[in-house]
Parts: sequence; structure tokens; C-alpha cells
Amino acid sequence: MPHRITLIPGDGIGPEVASAVVRIIEASGVEIEWEEHIAGQAALDKYGKTLPDELIESIQRNKVGLKGPITTPVGKGFTSVNVGLRKALDLYANLRPIRALPNIPCRNPGLDLVVVRENTESLYSGIEHEVVPGVVESLKIITEKASTRIARFAFTYARSEERKKITALHKANIMKMSDGLFLRCFEEVGKLYPETERQSMIIDNASMQLVMRPEQFDILLCENLYGDIVSDLCAGLIGGLGLVPGANIGEKGAVFEAVHGSAPDIAGMGIANPTALLQSAILMLNHIEERAAAEKIETAMLKVFEAGKVRTRDIGGTATTNEFADAIISQIT
Repeated sequence: MPHRITLIPGDGIGPEVASAVVRIIEASGVEIEWEEHIAGQAALDKYGKTLPDELIESIQRNKVGLKGPITTPVGKGFTSVNVGLRKALDLYANLRPIRALPNIPCRNPGLDLVVVRENTESLYSGIEHEVVPGVVESLKIITEKASTRIARFAFTYARSEERKKITALHKANIMKMSDGLFLRCFEEVGKLYPETERQSMIIDNASMQLVMRPEQFDILLCENLYGDIVSDLCAGLIGGLGLVPGANIGEKGAVFEAVHGSAPDIAGMGIANPTALLQSAILMLNHIEERAAAEKIETAMLKVFEAGKVRTRDIGGTATTNEFADAIISQIT
């Protein structure tokens, strides 16, 4: 039976990279029936809301979605579609593997770490209001339930992927109650996984250590806002957001997404790099137990990077989005 998966191409360069990735997946031989939906400004114009009911119902029904980048207005307009999806579907765990790709100049060749981020609360939730004119209050909510759940996810992931150490990032020296609760939940859950080394590190020190010696880390466990910042920092260590995947996982579904922006300045030019969404699709295929197809695509992608002959402009080449996709397809066996 073919898999039914919700596809959200997104906007900007989203439809271009999504189309390329769909072609690569089809070339691997896995059978997928795509249910395509719009979100963001296009959905607001058509349905009066950025996350149409049909989209949410599709992911709830299919349990899996693949999403291209969607523009979020800065300082005005509608709230983040990404945050809305995570809240609507309770996609509480954000998974961001950071692995250096072959033949890509970067600060840290060979780097291989994973950022696990709590996805539903903390300051990133955007719970804020104007107290009086000129005074705005933002609320940082940390709960025992969410902190325990994300810690359990991280330790379970470490066990399944045979990773050895988890470092919890915090600011409990200042935010003793909120970050203190997050840290206590991490320690309590960690006692149930004695094979996994655990440590904690204050977020500012961890940021410095990531720049100086990132190889010391294996899995980084973060609350929501810290994870958003740290995961982008880590992407910079291996070449940028255009190269890394992202997954948002819950108990009843998962959405796999490109973590970079929608790049409206190059939209429609056919030059965007589809690697981030492709790597997210590889995570998705593993998630739905299509491991053979995932391995085929990953092997083909790595061969193209190792050869270094076909590159998009952001990584020093001249290839178009489709030429890059074609090169990967030609390596799939």
C-alpha cells in the first residue's frame, strides 16, 4: 500500500525545492500519495486563516507531513505557521541533526551532533501582551510535563541511535524556578538511562564551547527558545541552514521541514538548494520505516557532494535546483 503524506510546499522557494525533493523520493521507488495543502499568506487570502482546517485534518489523518519554508512576517502580521502547527498537533519534540557534508567548506568538517528542542512552551510560544502603552510582557512557561516528556524523548533517541552523551542547556543560575524545573526533570529521567552520560551546561558557556570545541557534544537538549538559537548556531558550523534537516515529532504525528527561510529574493529563479528539505525527507522515510529508500537517497546525495561537480550557487556552484536533483537521481541505484 502506498503511504499517504501531507505535502505543504510553502512559499518563496518552497514550491521549487519541494518539487525537486518529491522527484527524488519517487526515483527511490517508494510509493507515496501526496495530499498537497497551502499555509501562510496564501491560505490566509483563500481561507481567512493561515492554517486551514483541511491541512490540520490531513496531517492528523496521515500522521506524517513534509513542509517547505513559509514566510513569517517580522514584527507584525500573522504569527508563525511553524509554531501554530506544533501547537495544533502537539509536535512537542524538535529534532535537528547537524552533520558536516563531504566536500563542503565549513568550520568543523566531520562534526556530528544532534539538537533536541522542546517545542511547545517557554518564551518562544509568543504569549505576550501590552500591560500599558510602552510596556510589553512576555511569559515564559515551563512545565514538569513538557520537560519530562522532552527529556524522555532525548534519552530514548540516544539509546536507539547509540549516542553516548546528552548535555542539557539552561540558565538555572538566573531563572532558578523555570530552568531549574527543566534541569530537574532532565536529571530524574536520566536516572532511567544509566548507559547515557549526562551533563548540564549554562547556555552562554555552551554557546562559547560550541564555537571553540563543538566536537565535545553529542546530543544537546534545550528548552524552546534556547533550542531555536542553538540549532541555527550549530547549522552555521557545518555550512548553513540550507544543508540541515528538521523534524517536529509528537505522539500522534510528525512534520518534517526545511529549517531555512523562504528566500523570496530568489523565488522563481530555480536556483535554490533543496538539500535541507531532502535531508528532512530522509528523516521522514526512516520515520515511516522506508529505510531502504532513505539509504538509497542518502547514499546518492553524499556521492554528489563527494564528487563536487554539481553544486547550487549557495555552495559555490552553478547548478539549478533541478540539475542538482537530477544529479542525485542519477546516482540512485
